[in-house]
Amino acid sequence: MTPNPAAPLLLFDSGVGGLSVLGKVRALLPQAPVMYVSDNAGLPYGTKTEAQIAARVSGLLGRLTERFRPRLVCIACNTASTIALASVREVLEVPIVGTVPAIKPAAAMTQTGVIGLLGTEATIRQGYVDRLEAEFAAGKRLLRHGAPELVAAAEAKLRGQPVDAAVFARAAAALRAMPDGERIDTVVLACTHFPLLEAELAQAFGPGVRFVDGSDGIARRIAFLTAGQAWERSPQGDLALFTNDDPADALLGPALARYGLTQRLVF
Repeated sequence: MTPNPAAPLLLFDSGVGGLSVLGKVRALLPQAPVMYVSDNAGLPYGTKTEAQIAARVSGLLGRLTERFRPRLVCIACNTASTIALASVREVLEVPIVGTVPAIKPAAAMTQTGVIGLLGTEATIRQGYVDRLEAEFAAGKRLLRHGAPELVAAAEAKLRGQPVDAAVFARAAAALRAMPDGERIDTVVLACTHFPLLEAELAQAFGPGVRFVDGSDGIARRIAFLTAGQAWERSPQGDLALFTNDDPADALLGPALARYGLTQRLVF
């Protein structure tokens, strides 16, 4: 069945982290209508249980797809994807693209064989990450650190609020303090919030460290799944939906507009 040209790509995240994915999607598919959904009422996901996350994500995406009829759903959140991707695919009848830690490209990039992984506390403990490590980083050393402070830092940065540089120093120091941590030359940003902070993290880690995330691969996958489809964007711009009416979200206006999201509603 040919999608309605105005049917959007739905990008879902716990907050504004998925904007790092949207930026890459825009580069490949500039004419695609997009609906960006921030579950700010549920933020942060990283401190929740697997059962809470799976139920929340499945329920929200079920209601969103029923109401807005997107042509494709992208779960632009590592935590939600590693926990809920399979269950969401079982209940939704639209293509689903998830976000997983970029361990495979990191393993190909590293020269020292020691890779750092920064994610939420929920992501780094998942068996999904264990399987990625076993499949793609066998013979390498993968050091994981849960850095919830970085989620809050990215949210603050996009609102134009000050962020203490010590947040980035602590994340770098935690990985460096692990066995062989001083040999880290590649860091996986396993939360979509974290690429929004790459410049600050690069300064904290110092020279000789490269960063990798999954956003390029996600954008290519979305482009592949929608190849040949017609697009029709609204002249008013694209829509950002929030699950909580937080007055502080008004501060996101300029950041959202940079990604073409000029309309903001509460779902």
